[in-house]
Amino acid sequence: MGRRSERLSKQGMLASDLAGEGDVIQVVSRAFDVLRCFEGHEARLGNLEISSRCGLPRSTVSRLTHTLTRMGQLVYLPRDQKYRIGPSAVAMSTSMMKGLQLRNLIRLRLQDVADQLPGTVGFVIPDRYHLVYLEFARAANALGLHEGTGSRISMTSTAAGFAYTAALDTDVGDALIAEMEREIPADAALLKARIEDNRRHLREHGYVVGCGTWSPHINGCAVPVWSPQYQTFVVVTIGLLAAMFDEERLHREVAPQMLELGAAIGGLLEGAEGDIFANRIERKPLPVPAHNNNKIIKTEDTDELEAGARRARSARSVRARDGRR
Repeated sequence: MGRRSERLSKQGMLASDLAGEGDVIQVVSRAFDVLRCFEGHEARLGNLEISSRCGLPRSTVSRLTHTLTRMGQLVYLPRDQKYRIGPSAVAMSTSMMKGLQLRNLIRLRLQDVADQLPGTVGFVIPDRYHLVYLEFARAANALGLHEGTGSRISMTSTAAGFAYTAALDTDVGDALIAEMEREIPADAALLKARIEDNRRHLREHGYVVGCGTWSPHINGCAVPVWSPQYQTFVVVTIGLLAAMFDEERLHREVAPQMLELGAAIGGLLEGAEGDIFANRIERKPLPVPAHNNNKIIKTEDTDELEAGARRARSARSVRARDGRR
């Protein structure tokens, strides 16, 4: 199986799952829907609140929370008559984070951009109809956007969501939107109206912007990057005050820096399973990007590691040699 057909098969798993065609065990899917309702370790929710958030009948939620409590994924708080994330869920997430020195390298790169722009810079991964901040950095004078690690943002109304959905192969992206139309029709309509423009802009320029779609006060710019670890696209994104950065300024000043960041992160992700875990990082600021008509900037030296480190390649999100968009 060639690389492109293999990639399509992996993305096709998502499409078939969304369409209800795969061997999807609904009770497992619903259990994860319940766990997704808890944003943060301190969140406390009752069955009624969980039912409202995930759209499941209260009787179903009651059975699921009982089972998840027995498994240690949730803890029941008798005084509040609510649930919170349990020790097993915390232990599982902690295990996943062990040894991820890669995150430290990513955080440093995000901070390099945050030091130059007064916004919040994030590295986000997809989770059904949302994206979750895995890492972030913020300028000392950042205003208006204060997302942090673990925060969830909409896939249908943010620059990050626009970039992620535009990067997916067309059939996979369309299947995702079709599922959204069944479950969150109002949100899906916003994304569907923009998807072709987003795809075209991503093909031509390597990034996507979102102006006032998530909040009238926030404009954003995002670059998708293929992740070998997650076998999907991840996104580097920035949110800035619309009053300071209108759409023209996003294209002129912000996009070049985000493209450089995407190239650097792409290089880190490609090397994550190699020597990157054994080496210490020599922190260097991102190079000042050339404007080059807002095209993808093919940089060959956006990142270096100590001990004869590898060079970062261009972000593989939209023009990769193995056939990805």
